Amino acid sequence: MKKIIQRIIFGAVLLLGLVAVANVTTQTVQASTKVKDGTYVGTSKGEGGKLKVAVTIKDKKITDIKTVESHETKGLGSEASEQLRAAIVAHNSVNVDAVSGASKSSEGYLDAVKSAVKQSGAPLSMFMSKKKIALSKGLKKSHYTYDVVVIGGGGAGLSAAVTAAENGAKVAVLEKQPNVGGNTAVSGGEFNVPGSDIQKRKGIKDSKAQFVSDTLKGGDNIADPALVNTLADNALGAYKWLKSDVGVRFHKNELLQFGGVSVPRAVVPVGGTGNEIVQKLLTKAKKLGVKVYTSTKATALIKPADRVTGVTATNTGKTVTFDAKKGVVDAAGGFAANVNMRMQYNKKYDATYKTTAVAGSQGDGIVIAQNIGAQLVDMKQIQTYPTSNPETGIISYVADSRFSGAILVNQAGKRFVNESGRRDDISNAIMAQPGHYAYLVWGQEVEKLGKTTKTYKKEFKTLKSDKLLFEKNSIKGLAKSFDIDSKTLVNTVDTFNGYVKAKKDPDFAKSAAFTPIKKGQFYIEKVAPSTHHTMGGIKINTQAEAINTNGQVIPGLYAAGEVTGGIHGTNRLGGNAICDIIVFGRIAGKNVSQN
Repeated sequence: MKKIIQRIIFGAVLLLGLVAVANVTTQTVQASTKVKDGTYVGTSKGEGGKLKVAVTIKDKKITDIKTVESHETKGLGSEASEQLRAAIVAHNSVNVDAVSGASKSSEGYLDAVKSAVKQSGAPLSMFMSKKKIALSKGLKKSHYTYDVVVIGGGGAGLSAAVTAAENGAKVAVLEKQPNVGGNTAVSGGEFNVPGSDIQKRKGIKDSKAQFVSDTLKGGDNIADPALVNTLADNALGAYKWLKSDVGVRFHKNELLQFGGVSVPRAVVPVGGTGNEIVQKLLTKAKKLGVKVYTSTKATALIKPADRVTGVTATNTGKTVTFDAKKGVVDAAGGFAANVNMRMQYNKKYDATYKTTAVAGSQGDGIVIAQNIGAQLVDMKQIQTYPTSNPETGIISYVADSRFSGAILVNQAGKRFVNESGRRDDISNAIMAQPGHYAYLVWGQEVEKLGKTTKTYKKEFKTLKSDKLLFEKNSIKGLAKSFDIDSKTLVNTVDTFNGYVKAKKDPDFAKSAAFTPIKKGQFYIEKVAPSTHHTMGGIKINTQAEAINTNGQVIPGLYAAGEVTGGIHGTNRLGGNAICDIIVFGRIAGKNVSQN
């Protein structure tokens, strides 16, 4: 027994000695390692596609990082990269926390930097701090007082904040993500406006009544008609306000006609995404003195008696109280990214579905309102976007070719749905196909109208490199790209071209965007549905006041945007989300500031 104990002790001592030697050796190697000063390029894959960075190393320190190529969303992934760059350079370490709400973009950026470091020949351990670097410093105080507190920094929240500030209120915006924008920033930004200047220039007849009819019909007539009429009455004014007051730029002669909409009605922001709207609203808000608190999550509404008087939030683990002397606007968004919450209200939308929504779309604002007695409506109504990236789930803007006449075919090369129909109908039809995916097919006639491959060059390039989109000089070539029977696909396209000539689609009653597919180059893109918009949420009245379970107004609480319910019914028409968030954001901001 004594010999066994001696052997154990000897072994332990020997092991400790080896570890010590190893540590000394590692330290010596790192100290003696010669790293040639220079700039090294590293690549990886972010949420939007390929990432390429140039890392400058001088005197064994990372002195600068420049993004050479990126397909991340402006205002979200791009700002996350800047936060990471600053932290890496400041601490000479790649052991940095991912940016909350942009984890895929963060991981891609960090991997690209690590790849560049390896190109230098230096061991990665030279640039790895023992402790992970935190990005946020946190708020200095635990108690703040404002006239108005807005929860959520997306389009609805920023519209409410700007409007309240224009009315003289002292305003704070609480955004749980490190960046503002939410789903507005990653949307196409198209805005349905009946009677716009563009419609008039194009000679398109439209009206508020037609807008209301389309919206109610598109949602199977379960939406609140009073809210829909309010939307129609204020759409044109909201559009003019964005242009003249906020400075949002819209294409002067471009309109889109989404499925379920009777005429071309949607104005399109410059750049083709909602980031144009977000950035202009943010600039306006800052000019008006609005204080934006990022990485600050609202956890509860303060309601000591019969009135909401503030918000409790967390920032870097610390509880912070925000008093709101006039009231609170809940504009925290929907829950499309929350699988558990989706399944709580509609089991159909399980983890099989990816999502177009930002990671912050967790339904927090709905829950905290419900906790103080707010009434919820239409919670089971969840919408999918039919033509999303099948690998990432994010919206494919290149696939907007559908609005200009691209057709959808299945793996057999056959059409199966009216491509200009409602989003839910198209999504359900795609999910019924083998593999739950489909292909969009179009040629130069469609491309001349939509220009999607040119407008969204980065996405187009990424889709091609990921082999989700192919460009060929013949329909047969398209078929071979995805192992589709070429004779069937050629026959499908020829048949459709005949329908275009006859201006009638006897197979699927296509109602808009009748465009031939005859001239190459031709394109084929693989697409699949992703959860996109949740139509349910807090019940509000036409003044954007939150309603409780007894049907009464909750004093001091207003709500706007996707956090609300009752406006879209079973299905939201394309172009109505931006209209909704701006119109009701402005109404909420006006009324809370006058409270």
